Amino acid sequence: MTPPLMARVTAASLLLLLLAACNPVFNWREVRPDNTALTLLLPCKPDKARRSVPLGGRPTELAMLGCDAGDATFAVAVATLDDAAQAAAVLAGWQTATLANLKADGGQTGPLTLPGADALPPAVLVRASGQRADGRAVQSQAAYFSQGRQVFQAVIYADRMDPEVAETFFSSLKLDGGNPR
Repeated sequence: MTPPLMARVTAASLLLLLLAACNPVFNWREVRPDNTALTLLLPCKPDKARRSVPLGGRPTELAMLGCDAGDATFAVAVATLDDAAQAAAVLAGWQTATLANLKADGGQTGPLTLPGADALPPAVLVRASGQRADGRAVQSQAAYFSQGRQVFQAVIYADRMDPEVAETFFSSLKLDGGNPR
C-alpha cells in the first residue's frame, strides 16, 4: 500500500470507529408507565401494549412498555387490581407463570430495595435461566412489586445477562410516595 492510500484507509477506519462510538447500544431514558407512580430507565424507546391476562384467577388488563437493545429485551408491566389485599397472591402467581413459560430452572429469589414500594408483599428480584419459545437458552431477571392496588413486573430477557446493564435497569426503579399519576 502506498503511504497516501494507507493514510486514507487509516482515516476511514478512525471515522468508522468514531461513528460507532456515537451510536451507543444503550440509549438510557427515563420513562413513566401511564397512570402509575413508577419511573425507570429503559435503554431504548419503548413500545406500548395492552392485553388481558389471567391474574389472580380473573382476566386483568395488563399495560406494558418494552424494547430491545444490546441483544436483550427490557419490559415493565403493570396491572391494577380490584383489591390491594390480592397483591401478594397475584405477584406469586405471576412469578410462577413467568418461570413456567420460561421452562426455568426454578430461579433464585432475593429481596429488592425499591423506594416507594409496599412493604407487604415485599419487592423481590428473581433470577432464572430457561428457554425462549423457539427453544434457545435465555437468562432472565425480573422484579415483582406493588404499590396500593397496582402490581408490577420489570424484566430483562437476554442470551447472556450483563450485570452492569441489569444493575442500571433495576436500580432505576422508583415509585413516588403518593398516588399514581
